[in-house]
Amino acid sequence: MNTNRLSEKMAKALNDQMTKEAHAAQIYLSYATWADDQGYDGIANFLYRHANEERNHMMKFLEYIQERGARAHITAIPAPDSDPTNVNDCFEKVFKQEVANTEAIYKVVELSFEQKDWATWNFMQWFVKEQAEEETLAMNLLDKIKIAGGANAKDSVLYSLDRDLGNTPDDAKLAQDATTDNP
Repeated sequence: MNTNRLSEKMAKALNDQMTKEAHAAQIYLSYATWADDQGYDGIANFLYRHANEERNHMMKFLEYIQERGARAHITAIPAPDSDPTNVNDCFEKVFKQEVANTEAIYKVVELSFEQKDWATWNFMQWFVKEQAEEETLAMNLLDKIKIAGGANAKDSVLYSLDRDLGNTPDDAKLAQDATTDNP
């Protein structure tokens, strides 16, 4: 008996997104090893944590595909782009990667809406919120680096940023979560 409840097009879109999440994990790992090699242990720790988070996202897609009766397909992922040239470049690349991932998530959401696949639409809402958080976090870090001097930030400021990132939670406050009691 066929228990697949995903259209062929939806299964492909979800598998493609699963691969994008795996690729994002590799990008974060690559940047983390670069930061570690440069002596930025806190930044490396932050990036290693995010690599693990992206891998967890990949697993959410894998489990969802399988639970809907389709088959998750594990494919090769592209190698990450070149190493960052400095801390500012690292977080610019992180931000661009997160924006690209958000756009890909939105395409899956749009497809689920078009196909009236409400289970998938509901599943994807977690990722919509997650991507808003990821973009906000990356943007906030870029703002701090910009204030510190961007690509020309001094070592003493980068030392402080590195120390802070090693101890900072990975959560970002979102406008959609703001209330009058908790702005």
